[in-house]
Amino acid sequence: MATILTIAVAAALVWVLFTTLWLWRHQERVVFQPPGRWPEVIEGAARRVEFTAADGHPLYGYLVVPRRPHQTPAPVIIAFHGNADLAVWVVPWAGELANRAGVQVFVPEYRGYGGIPGSPTYETAASDAMGAMRHVQGTMRPARIVLFGHSLGSALASDVAAAMDEPQSPAALVLQSPFTSAREMAARMLVPPIPWLWRRISRVHYDTRSIVAQLDVPVWVAHGTRDVVIPARMGRQVFDAARRPGELLLVEGAGHNDVADVGGARYWRWITEAVSAPVGELEEEGDRRLP
Repeated sequence: MATILTIAVAAALVWVLFTTLWLWRHQERVVFQPPGRWPEVIEGAARRVEFTAADGHPLYGYLVVPRRPHQTPAPVIIAFHGNADLAVWVVPWAGELANRAGVQVFVPEYRGYGGIPGSPTYETAASDAMGAMRHVQGTMRPARIVLFGHSLGSALASDVAAAMDEPQSPAALVLQSPFTSAREMAARMLVPPIPWLWRRISRVHYDTRSIVAQLDVPVWVAHGTRDVVIPARMGRQVFDAARRPGELLLVEGAGHNDVADVGGARYWRWITEAVSAPVGELEEEGDRRLP
């Protein structure tokens, strides 16, 4: 019996060591998964815009403008896509949002994605996201900027919001299917001891829950209840941690990538209000949650 127990403990330790080494070596590959092929954007649906990352790396994105702006100049929504997505694939969603809310939507691409040279890492993605913000601020000069992020993009949007000085802070932070932290996502995929070693082995430091707890910006969250990639409880935890909560929308039956499709009119009302609400409105109305 003692021999069997010793073998089991040894096997568990070997598995922990193997998993730790694998995560240390391949963590960027797990976090960033650029698709190998991509289509051309439909002509007229969006305008391709060239810009540079904060470190000077050349990038591009797509700008979608509304048929009838509700304000002049129209607010700009910067939409950061997920880890296995592409900016060009987000254009149809951006067009729907632009026309419903009367806003401009800028969807930046990351290096390593959509034919852009380079390899995506935690540092390069942060530089790319900040470059998108600086491009919008310096070139478009909108009256209001709202940051939107889906999945991995929710962490990028949160990091950008946290890096902005108060006078230039976004009007709102809108997160769809967000995760709480990179450490907790790793704990979902790997054996329990891994989080104890996270600070030593991780090169990816996303911690959205901690950021929103300190951010003086309204935070809106939407999540599908059947999301098997990022569980809905993480979206709830991010929303509950927000210093300035906006509105929580839980879409019954939606997974990770179909929140808008399943949510339908409720989803479009939620996001239209999120990107359109005056900055001070939420403080007066308080916390709102949609089941």
